[in-house]
This record gives sequence, C-alpha cells and structure tokens, in this order.
Amino acid sequence: MFGPEPMAELPPSPVVAKVEFDTDGIHHGFLRMPYSRDDSAWGSILTPITVARNGDGPTALLTGGNHGDEYEGPIALFDLARNLDLSQVTGRIIIVPALNYPAFRAGTRTSPIDKGNLNRSFPGRPFGQPTEKIADFVTRNLLPMGDIVLDFHSGGRTLDFLPFAAAHVLDDKQQEAACFAAVRAFGAPYSVKMLEIDAVGMFDTTAEAMGKVFVTTELGGGGTASARTAGIAKRGVTDLLRHAGILKGEPEIRETRWLDMPDDRCFTFSEIDGLMEPLVDLGDPVKQGQPIGRSWPIDRTGQEPYTYTAKMDGILVARHFPGLVKAGDCIAVLGVVD
Repeated sequence: MFGPEPMAELPPSPVVAKVEFDTDGIHHGFLRMPYSRDDSAWGSILTPITVARNGDGPTALLTGGNHGDEYEGPIALFDLARNLDLSQVTGRIIIVPALNYPAFRAGTRTSPIDKGNLNRSFPGRPFGQPTEKIADFVTRNLLPMGDIVLDFHSGGRTLDFLPFAAAHVLDDKQQEAACFAAVRAFGAPYSVKMLEIDAVGMFDTTAEAMGKVFVTTELGGGGTASARTAGIAKRGVTDLLRHAGILKGEPEIRETRWLDMPDDRCFTFSEIDGLMEPLVDLGDPVKQGQPIGRSWPIDRTGQEPYTYTAKMDGILVARHFPGLVKAGDCIAVLGVVD
C-alpha cells in the first residue's frame, strides 16, 4: 500500500493531537499538522477535535467534512461536541466535525492546498501531501481506537440524495450484520445496502478492512443543508451512540425504507455536455427503459436532446444537482426497494 516500505517502518505521523484521548472528561483541542507555506513558513493546520471519555467502554469515531462542501455532518458534530453530557457517556467518543479542514474552510469537495480528495487518499502517507497526511493520521491513530465509525456525507455541490444511512455488503457476514444493525439504529428515512463505483482509497474501505462497524450517510446535497436533513443527522448520531451502548438510553425506533444497489445498472452517466432536464424526481418509482432525463445541446438551437433511460426498475435515489452537465458526470442513481 505504501510502495516498497512496509507499514511498520513508516515514520511517525507529523500530525500532533493536542487533546487528551485517555483521560476522563470532555476535552476540546486540535489536530495540528505542520504546513509550511508562503505566508507562514512554520505554519500549521489546526483541525478541531473533541474527545469525551467516561470510564471503560467502546469507542465511537465520528467524522464529518471528509468532503468540504457537505454540511449535515459538521452541523450535527459541532452541536454534539458542544452539548454532550458526560454523565450520559460510557466509554469514549471522538468527534472530528471537519476532517478535511482545508476543504471545509474553502467550501470545496477537495483540498484547496493540494486538490486532494480525502475520501480517495486512504490509507495515506505521513510524508505525502497534506491530504495524504490527514488520511495517514486517521488510519494509524484514530481508526485503531474506534469500535464503531460514522462518517457523514451528503451530495455536496454536484449531487442531491434522498436522505439515507448506508453500509456495504462485506465478505465477513458477522461484521456486515453489525454494520447494518447500526444503520438501522441511525434511523434515516432510507437505509441502503451500498454499492460504490470508486472504492479505491476510501475511508470506508480502510475502516472495514480493520474490522470496524462502519456507517456512512448521504443526507441531501446541493452544497447546503436543510432543517430536515440537519435534524436527521443530529437524531441519527445520538441514536447510533445509544445503539453502541456509549450513550444512555435506547435508540428511537423510526420508520426506514431499505434500498439495495445490486450492480452498476444503478448508475447513469452523461455522454455529452449539455443542459440537464430531469424527467423524474427523487423518490419517484421508475421502470426499466423509462426516460429519466434529457440532456439538451447548448451550442445551438433546433437540436434533439439526448435521452437517458433507466437500466432497471427502482426508485430515483440521487440526481445531478446543477443544471449544466459534462460528459462523464453521474446524472442519476437508482435503488431497488428491498
């Protein structure tokens, strides 16, 4: 994974945690990563982190802002860090509301420093670009402490999703069952057995390879958040912690609709640059062969649009958000009601 050097021989991470992990109490601090730049030769990136510990018990690692233009996770986790009641905690909660902090501050999917996509940079490198250093610190320092991991996502600027929590189909069926039980406890309106189209380098894959109970979400999109989707995130993280036995109380039982993503027929990609006209809305049922969108040529009038059809029966789970699309953009994702 790291070229010719085995992981055991890697140098220590340059990231320093300025927070207590093993002392009881609620501790607010930073992950300090050296970043030498033109305007600060000995500068640093300070990523906020909170650790709440109360005796022995399981550890939850909660992260948002893996992509910097996705906001439900940061909203829920900044709120949780401010309002945690330590008397209700058994074990430990590690909260990083904005994991790719440079991208979060810029409001962009990737880092403005090195253009790194954090969720395609795992397991990372301690001597790489800043995004790789973040991934390396998470892989070698934060993930080993976690028993259950929640990484919040939404559609960012370019996608819009039905609000769902998800886990992946895994070879280890005991681990898979634990992940889907955690998804159910999160209690999003939709719960998805997720298929990734680009799993290489993902936080998800790294956590699952370590045997962790891993849950992710897609809670809206369009580069913003709503009261509804932020509320889903807040309630979901609380109930996930209750499910794990880290917060006192039982998770609230909320209705969820299970969806499956069986294969790559779920995904539709644009084949031309154009103006996207949706023909179905999120949550609408579709039949195989049904038109789901049209892309209008924009360089002249009087041209026929390119029509996209569903490759399977299902419902529309996600759509391209801006009106203009480029060839290669994902314009629709379908799910199958399970």
